Amino acid sequence: MQENYQPLTIEQDVQQAWETAGVFKASESSSADKYYCLSMFPYPSGKLHMGHVRNYTIGDVISRYQRMLGKNVLQPMGWDAFGLPAENAAMQHGVHPADWTYSNIDYMRDQLKRLGFGYDWDREIATCDPDYYRWEQWFFLKLLAKGLVYKKTAPVNWCPHDMTVLANEQVIDGCCWRCDTHVERKEISQWFLKITAYADELLSALETLDGWPEQVKTMQANWIGRSEGVEMDFAVPELGQPVRIYTTRPDTLMGVTYLAVAAEHPLALKAAENNPGIAEFINACKLMETSEAAMETMEKRGIASGIDALHPITGEAVPVWIANFVLMGYGTGAVMSVPAHDQRDYEFAVKYGIAIRQVIFAQDSVGDDCSEHAYTAKGVLKNSGEFDGLTSEQAFVKIAGTLEQAGKGLRKVNFRLRDWGVSRQRYWGAPIPVIYCDDCGTVPVPEQDLPVELPRDVVLDGSQSPLVAHPTFSKTACPSCGKPARRETDTFDTFMESSWYFARFTCNNADTMLDARVDHWLPVDYYIGGIEHAILHLLYARFYTKLLRDEGLLTADEPFKKLLTQGMVLKDGSKMSKSKGNTVDPQGLIDQYGADTVRLFIMFAAPPEQSLEWSDSGVEGAHRFLKRLWRQAYLHIEAGGARQALDKQSLTQEQQTVRRQLHQTIQKVSHDMGVRTIFNTAIAANMELINTLSKFTDGSDNGKAVRQEVLEAIVLMLSPIVPHICHQLWLQLGNQQTVITVPWPQIDESALAQDSLELMVQINGKLRGKISVPAGASAGDIEATALNDEQVKRFIEDMPVKKVIVVPNKLVNIVV
Repeated sequence: MQENYQPLTIEQDVQQAWETAGVFKASESSSADKYYCLSMFPYPSGKLHMGHVRNYTIGDVISRYQRMLGKNVLQPMGWDAFGLPAENAAMQHGVHPADWTYSNIDYMRDQLKRLGFGYDWDREIATCDPDYYRWEQWFFLKLLAKGLVYKKTAPVNWCPHDMTVLANEQVIDGCCWRCDTHVERKEISQWFLKITAYADELLSALETLDGWPEQVKTMQANWIGRSEGVEMDFAVPELGQPVRIYTTRPDTLMGVTYLAVAAEHPLALKAAENNPGIAEFINACKLMETSEAAMETMEKRGIASGIDALHPITGEAVPVWIANFVLMGYGTGAVMSVPAHDQRDYEFAVKYGIAIRQVIFAQDSVGDDCSEHAYTAKGVLKNSGEFDGLTSEQAFVKIAGTLEQAGKGLRKVNFRLRDWGVSRQRYWGAPIPVIYCDDCGTVPVPEQDLPVELPRDVVLDGSQSPLVAHPTFSKTACPSCGKPARRETDTFDTFMESSWYFARFTCNNADTMLDARVDHWLPVDYYIGGIEHAILHLLYARFYTKLLRDEGLLTADEPFKKLLTQGMVLKDGSKMSKSKGNTVDPQGLIDQYGADTVRLFIMFAAPPEQSLEWSDSGVEGAHRFLKRLWRQAYLHIEAGGARQALDKQSLTQEQQTVRRQLHQTIQKVSHDMGVRTIFNTAIAANMELINTLSKFTDGSDNGKAVRQEVLEAIVLMLSPIVPHICHQLWLQLGNQQTVITVPWPQIDESALAQDSLELMVQINGKLRGKISVPAGASAGDIEATALNDEQVKRFIEDMPVKKVIVVPNKLVNIVV
């Protein structure tokens, strides 16, 4: 055995051995229980960053641990390869997006291999591969036939620089998240998937996700936003049609003093026809950010439309205002405003001098004053005519019934969730497989003509998608009538690819979207990724799974059984990013210290779900520990190793103590790894064990056998975290099979047995000594031993003892 730890040579040899043996290839024919561990696949941006390293190390540690428990583990890897960054990079560097993407994939694949991640590379997929997205196109057409896909004109966030639609979450401070260009509101025709048809199931099924963080489930529940309320009409004689609103507080209906409508609402457009001021206000609204965060914090602005609506019960004229806080894409694009009982409505009414009418009061008349702010609690109705004296709950029923009888309203369950807009006006994405014919309308691309591939002969200049003018898209034949037609030039939102990739990993079959193997592996047993994906990606993946199930392509109801959302990697308290200049290149660290050091530091620095603060000294400390581990093994082997098997019947007291700590460590680490999924404490326990071993100088045959047992157990316990060094040490310790094929170490219960216990003694919470008591001593005997200890008596002196607290197996606290 070499005296010095040489990670780069070891890791290269070990990785070659793994590849030759094919140890990470998953097979459906195995009789062992399956375990599907998956980390969210990366966008091939060019290089791994530390967030990637942390995410994928966590997944690899879990996978290796489950393999040691005897599971048949599937851990695949692929690439979320479509998207606008590749298009922008292509224009910047003068290369085709495909060339840029595949070059990045090759480089990043090598980086992942250098880190020793145990992936089944035979299952690798890239979402920009036509063999992948052809099935996405095929499935889209199935959904179109079922009525779960439709096209409509809708207001969107539009980036004039990137020339594409942005989701609300992609608009930051009114600007595009990528290019920082000010975002505009624009009406365009786009394709939608009817996720709202599954809103009830998506919400109720959250209760079945016991392995998901409560925070994520709450975020999804709030995003889906189920509410019970009343939809009602306010007649507008001038418009010739009513303004429809939805409210969850019909009990406040008699306190309405104005309606607020979106800038795109038909009433607003009608009011703007002969009013330049209103037209100018509407145009200004189109330039505003419409993300929820922005809507909460921005200044609430409005303009009177000059049009009145009629109250559905009293017939009273209610002025209609056009307001920037109402969006056409949410609900009906109009809200009833009750300033006395909604704080936003209150602030708007105060700003514009609109009447405030209080109709809800507290039962005890305490705290319901509306002179300075809205009273938003439920209570008892006053100033509400025939509804006076009713509670809010009673008024909900009574007012809803009154409106229903008059044909002016209807009780309704609503969802905050909106249908998923999947159109993007860019080139580097999967083409939407429909054809437009002047005679036949919208025609699906025939199945035999799939995939509709992206043409390679394009010029990207940023002005518009090159598909618009490309001859294969602008001129084609209608599949129905044969007349000249044109292809859809929008491409799919990249969430489409990432919403089913986990299923494709199980059965990458050229002849079908999914085959029977998908039911062998799904659901994913453990899914690992950032909290930033808690809503959209995870919600869309859940939705897509239910669509695939209902099409008969799989049987799982949910895609991910257990979810871990890892924390960010910080440096100097800030998230690592190129713009801040605070990134750390994983490749440089691997070259300097080796992959195992990087893996050890990233697992030791913080629990997975907490943020990790980068520390150069921490990396160096991790490297020193691995050198210490190597050194202990080297000294043991150079001294001849274990000459005989362990004789448990003739153990000395010191040997028993070392073995007890060993098996206590196995017990703790097994719990940390398998139950808590906390790795830093598991590493710390092994570090303590190494410290004990370094002080254990027993050179007898049984002493060497104990040392062999400890070293082997440490190697096994650390092998999921630092697999290369453990692979090599396992062989150096005289074992024939490779460590990756060895089961997780088992606890020897006899080693945990103790004749006596050592307990710390505290006086008023301060450590003042320690005592030794029989293992089965009662609390009374322990108390008596502590009080009679000479060291303890010296501290107590003549002070009266008020209380003695015995913490079993740990300590005694004496209160004086």
